[in-house]
Amino acid sequence: VDELSEGLQKRGYSADGLHGDLSQNQRAAVMRKFRDGSIDVLVATDVAARGLDVSGVTHVINFDLPQDPESYVHRIGRTGRAGKEGSAWSFVTPREIDHLNFIERVTRHRIMRKPVPSLAEAIEGKQRIIGERLLEVLEQGDLNEYKALTIQLLDQYDSVQLLSA
Repeated sequence: VDELSEGLQKRGYSADGLHGDLSQNQRAAVMRKFRDGSIDVLVATDVAARGLDVSGVTHVINFDLPQDPESYVHRIGRTGRAGKEGSAWSFVTPREIDHLNFIERVTRHRIMRKPVPSLAEAIEGKQRIIGERLLEVLEQGDLNEYKALTIQLLDQYDSVQLLSA
């Protein structure tokens, strides 16, 4: 949990972790941050997540498949509550396919499979998101506070290099 949440933080996500080694006060602080939106990603173990009832969870991502189908249903049931949409994603290694098939048989529900994107597809997706965000900022208009920095950087670098960065 700590490794995943720290990795997400290093990549710019507001994330925190919830696991059995936390004190009740630490656990409450993490949950308060998640509920008030201070963190967007909550990484949790099954044990730590037991009994949590948080509205507005849009995604559940299983880094590891749970041992039993009941735990799988319990985990993914944290999203899409109260008539809202939600998505559950699971990372599944080739060695876990039989276990995934078992979960499907027991739950009588087909789990859609999608391949992991290639590096080229991941880069393309990231570029699309950055481009959309850049256009969004441009359309908001008031960029005066950034003009001095822009001029300074353009004196040092080519405009294509800057935008590529």
